[in-house]
Amino acid sequence: MTYIKDFDQVGRGDVGMAGGKGANLGELAQAGFPVPPGFVLTTAAYADFVEANGLAPRILEFATLPPGARGTDYDAAAQRIRELFAGGVMPEEIARELREAYGGLSRAEAPDDGGGAEAPVAVRSSATAEDLASASFAGQQDTYLNIRGSGDLAAAVIDCWASLWNARAMAYRSREGLDPATVRLAVVVQRMVEADAAGVMFTASPSNGRRDQVVISAAWGLGESVVSGAVTTDDVVVDATGRVESRRTADKEVMTAYSGKGTRELPVPEQQRRQPVLDDAAAAALARQGVAIAEHFGTPQDIEWARSAGEFFIVQSRPVTALPEPAAETPTEWPLPYPKGMYFRASIVEQLPDPLSPLFADLIDGSVTRSIRALLSEAVGRDVVREGDVSLPSINGYAY
Repeated sequence: MTYIKDFDQVGRGDVGMAGGKGANLGELAQAGFPVPPGFVLTTAAYADFVEANGLAPRILEFATLPPGARGTDYDAAAQRIRELFAGGVMPEEIARELREAYGGLSRAEAPDDGGGAEAPVAVRSSATAEDLASASFAGQQDTYLNIRGSGDLAAAVIDCWASLWNARAMAYRSREGLDPATVRLAVVVQRMVEADAAGVMFTASPSNGRRDQVVISAAWGLGESVVSGAVTTDDVVVDATGRVESRRTADKEVMTAYSGKGTRELPVPEQQRRQPVLDDAAAAALARQGVAIAEHFGTPQDIEWARSAGEFFIVQSRPVTALPEPAAETPTEWPLPYPKGMYFRASIVEQLPDPLSPLFADLIDGSVTRSIRALLSEAVGRDVVREGDVSLPSINGYAY
């Protein structure tokens, strides 16, 4: 049985075999986007590992929690399931195919070294209920970076499989109403990028829903610190023409970098801390890449990117979920309905400190106007205050 699929063998229709992440990466690679080389260990490998080790009944026993289960219940179940996977043995056919695919990836990186190189790879979960338009499940399973050697790769794969049943993933699936018996996990093995900078990019603004804005977050080093929230990122907003509309440059204290195996956090050199990660030209180039990806998928995308030697790479793309409807631009001019009138924020409007909805403003205008006219008429005479002299207009949403 073939458990391995190269990226050029999977596409967006292969979620059941490659998981959401793997299917999307394969789709991007086939479309010519700059995706680092890699392959997918399919869901069949996960299913055969579970069957070979007799884990399915025990997994469902631990994972099926009653309604109202608390975080500690999920933590305990996850620990028991992780122990089941740790005690399992990978079937030899799966292990052999994994070794051969990894060897091919290593040779492709260093073809002249006699085959002894061990390429550093990222090992990423790719669940069948992940990176979907209805629910992203972003960050629910685990990723392992800078894995080297066949032995460490096999161990990382088993850990990845076990992370399908970590506490946050089980709780998330429970909230979404997904049957735990139906989920499977593929694993993406992807060559690491020697990134000097990385981040995430939304091809529509997650705050106002505008589809003509690309919002980029960027930090020094590998992208792990951005995804985990360990670092305050630079934020850049680029419009549809590639013009940078706004930017906020952060004081970036830490960065994620390679260690001998895995990664570690390091302090950012002082001269780089307040330096923009992306200049305007780089931000525009990255935004164009993001817009092209969104057009390919036909929906706004949440993209993870990395930069190495001035070149951008795409390491993940998934649909943006829960995107608000586009909001209008904030007004900068507020015309007065009565240019020569006198406007006051006093009396009754002191009880209306927030902007009014149009419906509420229309409903109260008549009664408030009649009440104020009656008060003024008593004070200055009925023939002084004429019809139309007093009203309750809204300016920029606020009552006057």
